[in-house]
Amino acid sequence: MSPRLPIAIRPAAVSDAAQVAAIYNEGIRGRRATFETTERSAEDVVSWFAASNAARHPFLVAVAPNADSVYAGKEVLGWVRASDYRLRPCYASIAEFSVYVAEVARGRGVGNALMGAFISACTAAGLSKLVSRAFPENAASLALCARHGFREVGVYERHGKLDGVWRDVVIVERLLEENLDV
Repeated sequence: MSPRLPIAIRPAAVSDAAQVAAIYNEGIRGRRATFETTERSAEDVVSWFAASNAARHPFLVAVAPNADSVYAGKEVLGWVRASDYRLRPCYASIAEFSVYVAEVARGRGVGNALMGAFISACTAAGLSKLVSRAFPENAASLALCARHGFREVGVYERHGKLDGVWRDVVIVERLLEENLDV
């Protein structure tokens, strides 16, 4: 296992859009994390800020906190973002999330740091549940979710096509117990 990186977590800013897009595009090209096939631009990511209420849907980035770090030139090492699960009012306290780590920083504790801070931010935002989906072969994402208290709910079989091939996804969820009685 690679040594852990010194990591700072902070809210994402519009100025991070190009680096967030670059990390997302690595995931799109890798075909292991998303059904998306069209790469995103910084402008696409900027639109996420307009579409999201930051107080209700945390959007965090992991950064290398000191200028001496070998990763300092790539300030954003990973990101995690909550978004609406469904638009019906009964689902208002549930959020869907995505988490991505830059290829150069994978296996170095970035995902763990992001998820820990993200769960705290989602709890503070009053969310009651977090949900996501991952490809069954994406062992790193499934292990990350398991480490942070997510349970596997089931599998959507043949959930979508990627490059002409039907793919399954594993559904994960975590209840934020503190907010279930609110």
